[in-house]
Amino acid sequence: MHPEVHLSPHRTRTPRFGGPALGSTPLLVVLRTALLCGIFAASTAVSSLASSGATASDASEVSWPAFRGADAVPVSDNPNLPLRWSKTENVEWKAEVPGMGWSSPIVVGGKVYLTSATSETAMKPPQIGTEYSNEYIAELMGQGLSQEEAVAKLEERDMEFPDEIELRYWLFAYDLETGREVFRRSFYEGRPPGGRHRKNSYTSETPVSDGSSIYVYVGNLGLWAFTLDGEPRWHTELESYPIYLDFGTGGSPALVDDKVIVLNDNQENQFIAAFSKQDGKELWRTKRDLTPPDQPTRRSGWTTPFVWKTEQRTEIVAQGPYVVISYDTQGRELWRMSKHSLLPAPSPFAYDGRLYVVSGVHGDSHRPIAAILPGAKGDLTLDDGETKSDSVQWLDPRAGTYIPTPVAYQGSLWVVYDKGIFARYDAKTGEMLYRSRIDGSAGAFTASPWAYRDRIFAIDEDGTTFVFGTGDEFEQLASNPLEEMVLATPAMAGDRLLIRTRGHLYSIRQQ
Repeated sequence: MHPEVHLSPHRTRTPRFGGPALGSTPLLVVLRTALLCGIFAASTAVSSLASSGATASDASEVSWPAFRGADAVPVSDNPNLPLRWSKTENVEWKAEVPGMGWSSPIVVGGKVYLTSATSETAMKPPQIGTEYSNEYIAELMGQGLSQEEAVAKLEERDMEFPDEIELRYWLFAYDLETGREVFRRSFYEGRPPGGRHRKNSYTSETPVSDGSSIYVYVGNLGLWAFTLDGEPRWHTELESYPIYLDFGTGGSPALVDDKVIVLNDNQENQFIAAFSKQDGKELWRTKRDLTPPDQPTRRSGWTTPFVWKTEQRTEIVAQGPYVVISYDTQGRELWRMSKHSLLPAPSPFAYDGRLYVVSGVHGDSHRPIAAILPGAKGDLTLDDGETKSDSVQWLDPRAGTYIPTPVAYQGSLWVVYDKGIFARYDAKTGEMLYRSRIDGSAGAFTASPWAYRDRIFAIDEDGTTFVFGTGDEFEQLASNPLEEMVLATPAMAGDRLLIRTRGHLYSIRQQ
């Protein structure tokens, strides 16, 4: 028997695909599909926790407490992390993960934690790529179907709605050294708060830890706190709001001081809020009214707030549709910057004293990477054609990514584009140093890249990790296949690389 706890179901319905949002979209519905939290949610600064570079004997001390690590820059200095692997090579252990979920693993206190959802009803399976729903709509309308008829068939194939399924949500913990399941904790049972595109999951938000508790957030449903042994501490129920075209939710929680921060950009009531780590009570909530010009229905987002600590202050940076806003730790606005993507997925991060904000959905007129300096205030939006200001060190209006968040390493930003392009930018100046197609990939990337041992790693949706050198010229060194779908960004714990596939958790370790 596994320990579990049952909480009261919270049933809600959201408007189906093809409501008011569809009406403003000419002919072809814009269906950008791979909007998953655990994959592109940012992380939180938890500097008091141990670094991922700890030695193999320190399994209980190594920590990877949030998506992309403690500082949201997934880099390790451990010299023993593996360079090559496959389904059989350098696999220390492989654990089954029941159900479906795309949250990334986190590591605290010798355990690996992740979330998943199970159902007695078969969930619609994910598919590789970001364009297949668009292509299906085009195919159906090419056959003479009306837009309404085509959308109905698309919903039947690719969408899943709350009245079609009942779920059980779980927090799983695995022993870091052996892969043995330590516990599974059921924290919600009932219908989901909204629909999802089949490429998303109901548990795409990555948990976060301060070293003594695990904080689990499910957008539009609730916030939970558990001890490291899986005992429930508190639960805060949250309101449910519709998400653009029922894509599902994404953004993970962040931690600052005694607060858990959640960001919810949705179609009706956008907000950022802080909750007490001690008891889950709401401490403050700041309303966000981000309505992109010319596209008023694009109000949803899937990013995670990033806690940026500098000598001047601590601020909470929240990327939203078209606008990124930074707040102080009490929720008061410090600065904002417009002309970002309408469907934000990558999350902000800091490197070498600069903040980087990235977004770039296909076809959007704004797809920037911007490097922002500490101490900014007011409106930082640049006029068209401008690439810098007193607060903006550089901006490239076409460099942004749709899904993966770039990794900063050895003075550069290493950028993986979802359709299989790899690029390098000078982190200080923004100069593009090279750009090349990844050889041998199916051309679909959702997970964010990571770095160690003078190499950059990027895993595609087929589960193959491509390895690149960090020299002056583009160099593709190796490919490491797992032959199972991957959307979650891996974690590093000491000399272990932890990869979550569709149905398993791998510990990759040099044997």
